[in-house]
Amino acid sequence: MVRVELPQHLRTLAKISGEVRVEVVGEVTPRTVLDALEAAYPMLCGTIREYGTGQRRAFLRFFAGEEDYSHLGMDVLLPDAVARGEEALLVVGAVAGG
Repeated sequence: MVRVELPQHLRTLAKISGEVRVEVVGEVTPRTVLDALEAAYPMLCGTIREYGTGQRRAFLRFFAGEEDYSHLGMDVLLPDAVARGEEALLVVGAVAGG
């Protein structure tokens, strides 16, 4: 099971509290984790990835093992600790403004 930490507004939308655990078959990448997450919580479709392109939405970031995976692509392998469920994939709302 892969653990996923979501920002509060997405947890509220999905009616969940705390972290989410999803089953990922095959390689553990941002794409496969989000596929499993959206299959379990269809109301999250379009909130983390754009509908048409499947790319990460601009104001969300992905962190795993204290590394920023936001710009590495949706098919990069996540760390083994995330794949084994020892660490969570963090979906973090980016802060912008001036």
